Amino acid sequence: MRLRDAIHQYIAWRRDHGAKYESSATILYLFLKSVKGGIDCDAVATDRVLAFLAGKGALTRYRENKHGALAGFYRYAISRGYATRSPLPDNEPRPPASASPHIYSCDELRRLFNAVGDSRQRGFQLDADTFRTLLFLLYGAGLRVGEARRLTLADVDLHEAVLTIRDTKFFKSRLVPIGTQLSAMLKIYASLRESRPFLQGKNSFFLANRDGTQLYHRTIIAAFAKLLHAADVHSASGERPSPRLHDFRHSFAVHRLTEWYRQDADVQRLLPLLSTYLGHADMEGTKVYLSMTPELLQQASTRFERYANGGNHA
Repeated sequence: MRLRDAIHQYIAWRRDHGAKYESSATILYLFLKSVKGGIDCDAVATDRVLAFLAGKGALTRYRENKHGALAGFYRYAISRGYATRSPLPDNEPRPPASASPHIYSCDELRRLFNAVGDSRQRGFQLDADTFRTLLFLLYGAGLRVGEARRLTLADVDLHEAVLTIRDTKFFKSRLVPIGTQLSAMLKIYASLRESRPFLQGKNSFFLANRDGTQLYHRTIIAAFAKLLHAADVHSASGERPSPRLHDFRHSFAVHRLTEWYRQDADVQRLLPLLSTYLGHADMEGTKVYLSMTPELLQQASTRFERYANGGNHA
């Protein structure tokens, strides 16, 4: 079978079985562009695969993602008889270790939110109010960027102060209660949103460009890069080049845990609640977000010392 036809069939098969299969599909389409898609599956040489995996820069985890997407496709193609072999190399190098998330300090958060206006003065579609509200949702509700982008007017219940998160990473919807501060900020934005087109009625996007369309991921990434520069927020030496939008979610989890320690709350009992709030399938997913900061270590150390001395250890 032709490579192009086999890849299209594989992507459709994955999606028919309930997978979103977006990023891996993009990788396979890029692979098709790098080789002649009209050739047979078995006609792809290993050196062409190596050239695609290598890319133009240093070894990154993106290479691991490309290798995983191709490996999955060729397992499928071989099982269906579309290919007799896999052209992937046997000695794939280990991917670099993941960099630690950047946990924003309260000062950094203030600088970022205060700098939004100046950084978006020339924003054509993504204006300052919309961008600021997006950041509030990422930090104040611990949402993923995609979850915030997909929120519709019907998903934002400001009367009950609850967000309905649909089409999540794990294909489950969840309800996310929000605090009074975030609720008040969303009400202000909702008033502004009324002046923009409702392209799909109640199913229109809550966070919208000036023309009512959904926010573009690339535009958000570019806007955030400018914001980091305007607020003079950067990673410590030796860490990843710059903090990420996803680090707002990390910061939400770490700051919540730190506050629980300060309040002498029963952290072990509350952790499963945090996991559910974040939309994780199990506690293992939540552990990724609980990166230790000096303040969190201090709170945990104080709790342990009190426990060792026979005090309250809730």
